[in-house]
Amino acid sequence: MFFYIAKGLWFLLQPSTLIALLIGYGSILIWTGWARWGRRFVSIGAILLLVAGLSPLGNVLILPLEDRFPRAGVDDPPPPTGFIVLGGAEDRLVGEARGVPALNEAGERMVEAVMLARRFPEAKIAFSGGDAGIFYKSGSEAEGAETLLTALGVPHDRLILEAKSRDTYENAVYLKDEFTRDGEFGPAKRWVLITSAYHMPRAMGAFRQAGFNVEPWPVDYRTRGKADLTRPFDTVSEGLRRVDVAAREWVGLLAYWLTGRSNALFPAPLPLAFAGCDLSTPAASPAGSPPTSPCRPSP
Repeated sequence: MFFYIAKGLWFLLQPSTLIALLIGYGSILIWTGWARWGRRFVSIGAILLLVAGLSPLGNVLILPLEDRFPRAGVDDPPPPTGFIVLGGAEDRLVGEARGVPALNEAGERMVEAVMLARRFPEAKIAFSGGDAGIFYKSGSEAEGAETLLTALGVPHDRLILEAKSRDTYENAVYLKDEFTRDGEFGPAKRWVLITSAYHMPRAMGAFRQAGFNVEPWPVDYRTRGKADLTRPFDTVSEGLRRVDVAAREWVGLLAYWLTGRSNALFPAPLPLAFAGCDLSTPAASPAGSPPTSPCRPSP
């Protein structure tokens, strides 16, 4: 039920939809006895469209999300048990119709997974993603990931495919269940999570809430860093898209926290633990500085 409610509410709450509704409703009112209010709505909508589409607002909103979690020190012992790749990197509707992989803007998730698979030949590659479509159903993302990863040289016996999840919290819960059945879950196992940098805070909060300790490996950065805080967009569509992406994550963080799907409103990196990991009572980091990677099990 949460999945369907979240989809419906987000369609109405995303900035681009709100702006379109504001302009559309105002345009209708202009032809009625409420013309003055109609002109106001259209004017406000047009101003918001220009601000969201051309100003650096999208970068301002997404940068704190991207900078929240640095990459884990994967070269530090013990070596990773495996890497978890979250779905969202492929347009399954197009890919299934065309019979070819159809990677989208988040395709770097898959590219990094293959790079890390070659760098750590003993590590498992776990992919989590089902069919999140509502009106248009397609095969699970795990099916497309299996085809792509094996074609890029990852042996099938190194893959763990989870094909039921439809959102980030379900990614964590279903993977934990599958790993437990396969004997791949426990304090001696070190799993590294691969997802888009802006999505990493919500993903880490969801995995922690599910009792699954993972380390972050953010990819798919949309900004260069603070240099982009003053960089305007050259097309309205690009800027508006960036605002939508960032707003979706901020709203998602709030919704996950309020519904008990995340362990914090804005999850943060945890310090390394010298003897296991306790997510409920993290130790303070030295001099208040953030660690280079979150908690992981001892070798």
